[in-house]
Amino acid sequence: MTRATNSAKLSCTVVVLDGQWRRSLPSVERLVRRAARAALVGARRRASYSLNVALADDKRVRILNARDRKKDKPTNVLSYPSGEKAFLGDIVLARQTVWREAREQKKAPADHLAHLVVHGTLHLLGYDHETSDEDAERMERLERRILAKLGIADPYLER
Repeated sequence: MTRATNSAKLSCTVVVLDGQWRRSLPSVERLVRRAARAALVGARRRASYSLNVALADDKRVRILNARDRKKDKPTNVLSYPSGEKAFLGDIVLARQTVWREAREQKKAPADHLAHLVVHGTLHLLGYDHETSDEDAERMERLERRILAKLGIADPYLER
């Protein structure tokens, strides 16, 4: 159990399904937990929560994306809200897609991963960017603030 600075508590289970995550980022579990906790603090949540993060590969995420979103391709991050208050849900990330995007966007892979964990955690907390432009702008503003506190540059700036 990790205590956040605003008295929120987060239990974040990280499951590494693709060992390349650890080979590329030896402290990947700590990075994921730090980003998820930052999202919780940034969203001003003050209760106890838990969530799971699976670090997978493109093949596994493609299967999930095809099954759950009817898109037969990998994506960077999938979020599965639980609908419960204390257990937020699950986040799944695809290593090859995350690394490719980081390279294309000229970002450090660790920073891009942190952004996607923040993004996925905010989805689990009920934030959405697909229903309206206002919701998207609100979520992006919050992501920028959270990432700035982690020392990560604005991911929405054109490079």
